[in-house]
Amino acid sequence: MQLRSINYESLMMMRNHIFIAVVAMLFSIGSVAQTEDPMIVQTESGLVKGFDHEGTMGFLGIPYAKVERFMPPLPVDKWDTIRVCDHWGPQVMQQTWGRKLSEAEMSEKNSCVLNVWTTDTKASKPVMLWLHGGGFDSGTSAWNPGMQLAKKGVVVVSVNHRLNILGFLDLSACSPKYKYSGNVGMLDVVQALQWTQNNIRQFGGDPTNVTIFGESGGGGKVGTLLCMPQAKGLFHKAIIMSGTILNVNTKAMTEELGKAVLKELNIDTGQIDLIKEVPYDELYAAGQRAMAASIGTRKPGTPMMWGFGPTPDGETLLQQPFQDGFSDISSDIPILIGTTFNELQRLHYDREMTSDQARQELFKTFGDDTDTYISAFGKAWPNHSQQDLLSIDWLFRPKTIITADAIAETRKAPTYMYMFTWRSPVNHGSVHGHELKFCFNTLHHAGNELPKPTNADLRLADIMSSVWAQFAKTGNPNIADIPVWQPYTKKNGELMEFNHQCVIRHNPDRELESIINKHCFRQLDEFRKTKK
Repeated sequence: MQLRSINYESLMMMRNHIFIAVVAMLFSIGSVAQTEDPMIVQTESGLVKGFDHEGTMGFLGIPYAKVERFMPPLPVDKWDTIRVCDHWGPQVMQQTWGRKLSEAEMSEKNSCVLNVWTTDTKASKPVMLWLHGGGFDSGTSAWNPGMQLAKKGVVVVSVNHRLNILGFLDLSACSPKYKYSGNVGMLDVVQALQWTQNNIRQFGGDPTNVTIFGESGGGGKVGTLLCMPQAKGLFHKAIIMSGTILNVNTKAMTEELGKAVLKELNIDTGQIDLIKEVPYDELYAAGQRAMAASIGTRKPGTPMMWGFGPTPDGETLLQQPFQDGFSDISSDIPILIGTTFNELQRLHYDREMTSDQARQELFKTFGDDTDTYISAFGKAWPNHSQQDLLSIDWLFRPKTIITADAIAETRKAPTYMYMFTWRSPVNHGSVHGHELKFCFNTLHHAGNELPKPTNADLRLADIMSSVWAQFAKTGNPNIADIPVWQPYTKKNGELMEFNHQCVIRHNPDRELESIINKHCFRQLDEFRKTKK
């Protein structure tokens, strides 16, 4: 009986072991089947499942960081399930002008997310990381999806990161605990770049070939990254689109603003942590009041920005970009930089205008240099209209030339310059942001901006997206469909003009832009005098 008892117990134990082994095997088979799904990718934090986005694999709303208010970002927590990434993640906190958004649409704690588009997760393609516009105050990566650009042989990543007062309130003078609070919005971007280094191979991207690119405020962010030691080595090329508006924040200015915000909220430095509990709308409003009461509020059209934006602190940010160049740490980064013909200038194409009427309007800005301006304009743009004289960009182009002159003389890597002069059939201008649908090759999403793209429009979009991708691949933007494009120098002033006919020009508007710089940046000149 004893022997039988032992055999029975042994048999039961064997059965249990076999059952467990079979279950484990079935689970393993199920897991393998899941991970063999091309839409499922393993990241350091867990599995993500994408979707077919216009013929590419799109992964939207992947968390890349966890954040605590005014603190540097941390790596995101791991998850055990498959995270379905088939819709946009929440945008970061910003003013929505009366529109109420849910936590899924806008969040403080859960908005550090990024998006990835790829066509082959087994490849090793160049990576393009996009930074949206909206200054340092607003915006979302959802504005510019990357699925069509990804079809040009690159992997596209786009990022949401903390903005406005949450991203750039400098409380360092109030408590050492908040040493980095003034730059956490840009440290989020550095964290996204680090995520890219650690994970992008799983999406078919090459972490040793990363290009950062952005337009408007996004271009300003690219310039800022070129001056951040923590970002060095995390990217290898840079594209700055309509982004050379100058950030004049100094450490003294942002520290003053930080103290003014605490004063507005009636929080003393001994209880500074109370600021973490202030509702966002109340915090934002206090920030605007504090700015008006301390360093002043920037008005739209001002030729520089200040306030809630990055601040040089000698550690996270060595200097402001574009004044006149970038930190030496980025000397080996090839740069593509450019503007549009009209940018943010008020357009005058909706009315007839005589030469005398144009001269009278111009006199308000250029005074005794009005005739010199008109003459220089004719040399730069021989076929111009009277409306062009008043509608051309007076904000970005002059500083882009000054920046390009400086970096072409001092950096190891080449600089390439462009101007986008295509005209919209709707407003007859080439305005701020018009080039984005061309660079991303998404004219089918242009809507009211371009309701019926022509074949020439579609060809230009194909060319520009190919140029952007080629630059990301090699650091050289040349493709077969455009004239040979040489690196920029102050002497050659080489400029690729993107229009239905792409042409190379050499220093076409240097004289004109020097006149614009003289008259349209007096506020900046006065600011610099006060800081000497």
